[in-house]
Amino acid sequence: MIHPTAIIDPSAEIASDVTIGPYTIVHSDVCIGSGTTIGPFSTIEKYVNIGPDCQISQYASIGGEPQDLKFHGEKTYLKIGRGSIIREFVTINRGTENGGGLTQVGEENYLMAYTHIAHDCKTGKQVILANNSTLAGHITIGDNVTVGGLVAIHQFVQIGDFAYIGGKSAVVKDIPPYVIAAGDRATLHGLNNVGLKRNKFPKSTLQQLKKAYRIVFRIGLTVKQASERVKAEVEQVPEVKNFMQFIIESNRGVTR
Repeated sequence: MIHPTAIIDPSAEIASDVTIGPYTIVHSDVCIGSGTTIGPFSTIEKYVNIGPDCQISQYASIGGEPQDLKFHGEKTYLKIGRGSIIREFVTINRGTENGGGLTQVGEENYLMAYTHIAHDCKTGKQVILANNSTLAGHITIGDNVTVGGLVAIHQFVQIGDFAYIGGKSAVVKDIPPYVIAAGDRATLHGLNNVGLKRNKFPKSTLQQLKKAYRIVFRIGLTVKQASERVKAEVEQVPEVKNFMQFIIESNRGVTR
């Protein structure tokens, strides 16, 4: 199931049912899991681990060296989780030694055409990155996040679970979980109600998140003051705890 024109390093570990298209190059120290398909004219660089049941389209560049002037050829890695879909011309770079040495794409991610994931980024499960979305280095994205097309995210930013970022946004601060953010520079536009309902969040949970959101962002309190009021006035369901913990622990400061 490997096309005769593909160039495969003998040391690459490839499951017996992997499909590799014409003129694709697979370097040394690569592991490709069962059921994965790689289209033509793609390049899989060294130190890449691709999980089972992934789909990689033509002209993808997977595991390239970090675009970081401090990188000098160290042995660093890229890991792609089970069931991820990587479309045409996607570029994903390996990690850097200073950033932990690992770039990680979570399970069941959907990376649309021309997406770029830079060194030391980590994405959670079921993340969608729409066309031309760009992640700078050291970004962390939670589970079930959707990033619109032409979005640029600043290095070291964190995006919380179930957040939605509208297209053509520039994100320079952390985005809390469960919210919508959009604009240049991105600002918050309330809870991601549509996404939360689609994922079957109970109505009671949405009500508590709405209360917490209002206290934190709508009445001019400091983070400390808002945290105290949320503890006193809002039922401490797991989602509210996650929401507040993310805001309290943010290093860059949260988008407002």
